[in-house]
Amino acid sequence: MQQDTTGRPFLLAAYAFAVAMCGTTLPTPLYQYYQRQLGFSPLMVTVIFAVYAVGVIVALLLLGQVSDSVGRRPVLLAGLALSALSAACFLFERGLPELFAGRVLSGLSAGLFTGTATAAVVELAPRRWAGAATLAATAANMGGLGSGPLLAGLLAQYAPDPLRQVFLVDLALVAVAVVGVLLIPETVRDRGRGAALRPRRLHVPPSVRPAFVPAAMAGFAGFATMGLFTSVAPSFLSDVVGIGAPAVSGTVVFVLFAASTAGQMLMGRVGVHRALPWGCVVLVAGMAVIFASLLAASLPLMVAGAVVAGTGQGLSFRAGVTAVGAYSPPERRAEVTSALFVVLYVAISIPVVGVGAMAVALGLRLSGLVFTACVALLAATTAVLLALRPVESGAGAG
Repeated sequence: MQQDTTGRPFLLAAYAFAVAMCGTTLPTPLYQYYQRQLGFSPLMVTVIFAVYAVGVIVALLLLGQVSDSVGRRPVLLAGLALSALSAACFLFERGLPELFAGRVLSGLSAGLFTGTATAAVVELAPRRWAGAATLAATAANMGGLGSGPLLAGLLAQYAPDPLRQVFLVDLALVAVAVVGVLLIPETVRDRGRGAALRPRRLHVPPSVRPAFVPAAMAGFAGFATMGLFTSVAPSFLSDVVGIGAPAVSGTVVFVLFAASTAGQMLMGRVGVHRALPWGCVVLVAGMAVIFASLLAASLPLMVAGAVVAGTGQGLSFRAGVTAVGAYSPPERRAEVTSALFVVLYVAISIPVVGVGAMAVALGLRLSGLVFTACVALLAATTAVLLALRPVESGAGAG
């Protein structure tokens, strides 16, 4: 394949990545509308959110490597088709079945896109941008995730028909992304080998575990925080802080993802082996600020907590993925990285369902306080573990 020097295919792939990820978080500021319309509890909000992670994990396990066999473009187009079907479920929603179907389809789309689009963006980057290609893929991923709540919140507040308008806009964005993917060249040369739909192995070799365990612990804490913000943060703002404006809740979630992107960019300056423990320390500080925001019912503290926690999550997440990749033998790297992402997507779902269950019995404020304390404890434990047994560079990578 002759490489395009204009950068257009690279930008089109990054745009498609951002649009697909944007679709996965669009419902965040809208859950309060569905809750009022259908009369369900905070627990049901978290369950609706959590089935998204089920879709992601299924796609990662069954289809994580399929683009290596059939090519990047067909998988990207399939992911966009699933994203459009998810938007259609929300657009024509009549009750809980459509909400659940929309979230599962959204998860399948994200599971297909995460690995495939990252590979496509890196492979399509012109040589002059090669050093920043991985970071560009990360920015497209996190930027899309953060843009979803912001876009939905603004449209819900200022456009008519808040539960329909945003998904019409999303379908238009997806349509443009489909055209963009059709215009990019295929980067996989040896196609047509076939890809069996069987679960991927999730074995982590003993030599990789010194890096995998702290990376998984730190990632679990960080992704649980992201799950909390993208599921019940609007409820916290409405019921605890007293601010129900969807534009505000969407902006708060956007701030978290923007801070995560900044933290991932910062890791290059800090270095992998300092970024992993220090990211955990920053995440603990962010949890402390969020804890204080819930006690004081303070929006400024909630925003500050999102900034600090997001930065810590970004630092530790990128450092963890990098360390695990360095430790893993090349022939096992995809397998081990998949195992790490399965842990992370379990983290994004199970804890927030626990928050929803606690909220029914104890109220949102107390359940949020318990959650932030638990995440802070896990992140602090990981930091102490890393201080006692640092991850050595290069070990086990052979």
